[in-house]
Amino acid sequence: MDIYGFYTGKSFEAHQWLGVHPDGEGFMFRTFAPSAERVSLIGSCTQWQEIPMEPVLDGNFYQCVLPDAREGQTYQYRIYHHGTFTDHCDPYGYGMELRPNHQSVIRRLEYEFGDAGWMQRRNDRKERPLNIYEVHLGSWKRKGTELNDFYTYEELADRLVPYVKEAGYDHIELLPICEHPADESWGYQNTGFFSPTARYGTAVQLKHLIDVCHQNGIGVILDFVPVHFAMDDYALRQYDGTCLYEYPNDDVGVSEWGSCNFMHSRGEVRSFLQSAVCYWLSEYHFDGIRFDAISRILYWQGDPARGVNGMAVSFVRQMNQELKRRFPGCMLIAEDSTSFSKVTDPIENGGLGYDYKWDLGWMHDTLSAFQMPPQERKEKYHKLTFSMMYYYGERFLLPFSHDEVVHGKATILQKMNGDYDRKFPQARALYLYMMTHPGKKLNFMGNEIGHFREWDEKREQDWELLRYPLHDAFFHYIKTLNHLYQTHPALYEWDYRQEGFQWLDCEQDGSCSYAFLRIGRGEKLVVVLNLDDHPVLDYCLRIPGGERLELLLNTDWQSWGGNTPEKPQHVFPRQSGEFFVDIPPLSGMMFRVER
Repeated sequence: MDIYGFYTGKSFEAHQWLGVHPDGEGFMFRTFAPSAERVSLIGSCTQWQEIPMEPVLDGNFYQCVLPDAREGQTYQYRIYHHGTFTDHCDPYGYGMELRPNHQSVIRRLEYEFGDAGWMQRRNDRKERPLNIYEVHLGSWKRKGTELNDFYTYEELADRLVPYVKEAGYDHIELLPICEHPADESWGYQNTGFFSPTARYGTAVQLKHLIDVCHQNGIGVILDFVPVHFAMDDYALRQYDGTCLYEYPNDDVGVSEWGSCNFMHSRGEVRSFLQSAVCYWLSEYHFDGIRFDAISRILYWQGDPARGVNGMAVSFVRQMNQELKRRFPGCMLIAEDSTSFSKVTDPIENGGLGYDYKWDLGWMHDTLSAFQMPPQERKEKYHKLTFSMMYYYGERFLLPFSHDEVVHGKATILQKMNGDYDRKFPQARALYLYMMTHPGKKLNFMGNEIGHFREWDEKREQDWELLRYPLHDAFFHYIKTLNHLYQTHPALYEWDYRQEGFQWLDCEQDGSCSYAFLRIGRGEKLVVVLNLDDHPVLDYCLRIPGGERLELLLNTDWQSWGGNTPEKPQHVFPRQSGEFFVDIPPLSGMMFRVER
């Protein structure tokens, strides 16, 4: 290993030397513990006898070979410091035991992918559709109700992939699957940054899931946590008896979630995190990384008032630049709730180098508008137009994520104003607005069936809802809308070009109606929305160059649970240079402009 590169934060392949790797018939074990007095190996691979590890290189690394070690055996490092010792899992280990056990597990990674065609064709999707289904694997579907009744990665491949294809999504985003001790953390407080969680199986089984996705035209994005790690003593915390990975000062070293913050100014920490991201992209063929809580990297403790963390920002730039060089077809996505500038600008232009940034402002404004009664919407009309005032400042992705359906926030359907029957037409209009607004899309599991119960990581989704007509109709509506998005270039090709969007009606005139044009190479689509609880009759549209409008979708069609009979090939001709349509209450319509 290049020690200088490791210490200066330039390494992206530290995992190829540190950790456990085959060595002849056995395995080589290596760890980095510069302040340790001595280090031993212990576990089932040693029959629970301490095996002393030898200091190597500059004396800060320790290694030993076990000729008789076998895959599946457990191990940990017994690190002596200050006259005592602590047993730690392997920071670079490729597997761990199922919680509450926490030793590392020897894992081989050999797997023959069958996705060569996919890997050659994939790209960052900037001019292609990107419609992400966000999934927590342990609560999408379960075998039973007991604590560990999880499907394996392989079993999920047989169930999840066909469902995602049917529903019209082109990518899956997995909530963090790095090993973590508490189910309630949803994977956001990790102990094993190189270990796929044992809840669903092994590294090879995860590779199988991703391979099946790729062979079915589905990309896979990993939610990764570069900001903080779990407090458990057996993991990274005070790994060698000192704050090796975390800040020594609790004022900046302990996060708002009670976890330890990574010290991004240390070269060894940078090399650790960069190598972890490189490992997931290279070894597992993930198509993108969603970086969690980037605001906590950009600013001290995520608070702009405390100032920019310059060293952490330089880490992000360095990492993203090298990742894009190594994996030009991958997507780097920032979950950033701040107004930090140039998040998606190229590094050479002073940006951070991400491909996309979550538009959390759009998400909050949109959901707030749909929670209001219609009269209040009229008074706050521009909640739904404001996003286009700042939209072209970044490459935004529009999320209705897991964070919006937990902790008393209510599910997406529940947020809609009014009673049960009134919520569905508004949710249909909401999703038409989302899927036709510029920007890539993300929707959390359960939203597509009109989930009424807030997400609980301990239970599977309420699939029995599909036995109820309104929920089943809503699912079929979402499927149709998703497939329309996939097949109409005007909805994705020019997402980040100003000529791809044009307001036709965004005036606050006492109504709740909106209209806009989406444009792509060779196609124009018109979207109209009426968020009032009264119909709009003879709504006037002035569309340059259009001779007639072909209705592609009406959210009020009876097939979705609405009141309007469906008329295939419904065409509206131009009358004296204008088009006139009737828009049902709490609904939206999408038309193709024909010359």
